[in-house]
Amino acid sequence: MISLVYTIAIIAFFILLISIPGKAQDRFKYKCKLMGCKFEFTVIADNQDEGYEFIMTAKNEIERIEKITSFWDENSETTAINENAGVKPVKVSIELFDLISRSIEISRITEGAFDPTYASMDKIWKFDGSMSLMPSEKEMALSIAKVGYEKVVLNQHDSTIFLPEKGMKLGLGGIGKGYAADKAKELLISKGVKAGVINASGDMTVWGLDKDNSEWKVAITNPLDKKNVYALLNIHEGAVVTSSNYEKFVELNGEKYTHIINPKTGYPAQGIASVTVFAPKAELADALATSVFVMGIEAGLDLINQMPKTECVAICQDGTIHQSINIKIDNR
Repeated sequence: MISLVYTIAIIAFFILLISIPGKAQDRFKYKCKLMGCKFEFTVIADNQDEGYEFIMTAKNEIERIEKITSFWDENSETTAINENAGVKPVKVSIELFDLISRSIEISRITEGAFDPTYASMDKIWKFDGSMSLMPSEKEMALSIAKVGYEKVVLNQHDSTIFLPEKGMKLGLGGIGKGYAADKAKELLISKGVKAGVINASGDMTVWGLDKDNSEWKVAITNPLDKKNVYALLNIHEGAVVTSSNYEKFVELNGEKYTHIINPKTGYPAQGIASVTVFAPKAELADALATSVFVMGIEAGLDLINQMPKTECVAICQDGTIHQSINIKIDNR
């Protein structure tokens, strides 16, 4: 009899546990300016205090990375490399050395369409409304004279980086935001954050599911009509980055010139209105979006089609849409 009562009590206890609903989590957002652009953090957390703590953790991580990578910060490691161009190698942290090494590798893969030494270019293109004349060919040639990823000397043993010519500069703007978003995501996951979105002005990385267990929704803006969306995608893991010409450009002699400059020629990339790249990491997607813009449709998509777990959608100025071979987008 005692055994039977005990058994019934155990069963009743487990039924009670099963009937208690799990604690509902909510979505918490925060916007701020970091690395010279708008960041938006979204996390799923138990309550507001926990959500705020998670977001501040991510924000602090972005600020830490900015202090390493920014060439505007006079105290950053990147600034030290630039200030010693043509003088001596500079010892840097392993983190920065590895990031620059990966940047150089992407430069090699894209045959210079992506190039972290773009910062060496003279700023002859103005996208603030003050430009009225095309630069001359001489100005173009002088502008890119110091550009060249293949010139950068990497010494892995000593963790040093050397720019051999005075006037050379490294700039990680084409990969830094994506890298920062990835690092913040990794840190939050290590803290137990099950889901979230980090959006660095269009460099977006996501993981997990939204508060209602649905996938995150990512919109691709129509670059020819930026008030409308070309496609709305569901994604639960990975990165999405878009480069476009509809925000920063100049019109000269009836032609539209984007702010995305080909580092090999000094001329703005032509023909493409926007490129959206899907990849496992925002760092890679960030660099490839710019690369495809510069390389053009045929060469750019050929590159993407050779890369695992990486897809692309490109919209041209004439309205034509091009996709990598494995992507499926329903824009109806």
